[in-house]
Amino acid sequence: MKISQEVQIRDPFIYVDRQDSKYYLYGSTDNNIWGKGRGFDVWIGNDLESWEGPYPVFRPDQDFFSEENFWAPEVHLYKGAYYMFATFLLKESGMRGTAILKSDSLTGPFSPHSDGIVTPDDWFSLDGTLHIDEEGMPWMVFCHEWVQVGDGEICAVRLSEDLKEAIDEPVTLFSASDAPWPTSFKHKTRNTQANYVTDGPYVYHAKNGELLLLWASFVDNVYAQGISRSTTGKITGPWIHDEKPLFSSDGGHGMLFHDLRDQLYLTLHSPNKTPNERPVFIEMDENNGGIRRKDDE
Repeated sequence: MKISQEVQIRDPFIYVDRQDSKYYLYGSTDNNIWGKGRGFDVWIGNDLESWEGPYPVFRPDQDFFSEENFWAPEVHLYKGAYYMFATFLLKESGMRGTAILKSDSLTGPFSPHSDGIVTPDDWFSLDGTLHIDEEGMPWMVFCHEWVQVGDGEICAVRLSEDLKEAIDEPVTLFSASDAPWPTSFKHKTRNTQANYVTDGPYVYHAKNGELLLLWASFVDNVYAQGISRSTTGKITGPWIHDEKPLFSSDGGHGMLFHDLRDQLYLTLHSPNKTPNERPVFIEMDENNGGIRRKDDE
């Protein structure tokens, strides 16, 4: 058993199993996520402090289409099965994208479900997450990476009902520079233009009916977490952006969830430096769509 501050993980994602009163913690769990990927693991706990594991939930076979950059797994229950959305670097093209895996159990094993990635083949993309719209149809929200477009984008694409493929062209929801809080940077070797990062989108349905989108970027080169809001309640927006980040202390790629007592939590990883990243759990208050830290009261 380990406590949260002993678990190295990036991009933490919590699945709350209310039937068995357990928490399942997924994330980027390779010791060096920038290199060769081993697979994905899960940690299991009865609270948000002590964890059993790690237990392997996905290990690629020799024919798998990726060997590197196994990032940001999320697990969603959909039509009676568990689907993992995760990012991979493709062997053949060297591009990055999100693929979908499937299992009958939260502990796996997860097997490839989509035929490779469901993001565009010629895009650098990452961090796909599932959204079910007001008509019950599935979408994937993901990032079109700054390494390709400079000003990173949040995009959405409609999926087939069996989650095997995209069935339309992606829609750009907004660019990072559209929000007031991220700041730009210039990369030493990749390019000299002003770049803005988009990272780790997560869709949250507020109690007042608002559709919120969490996503991460940087403020003066420090990792930060912000919130945007759909003015129509639809994933296609238009989107407006909170003035200030929700968290700006070198942490991000977060998601919101209600614990077994119905307390709202934000989880993210902090600091944003390997191998020191750890899962952080912060109690939050929600008031008429507004989300803030409980300890800010």
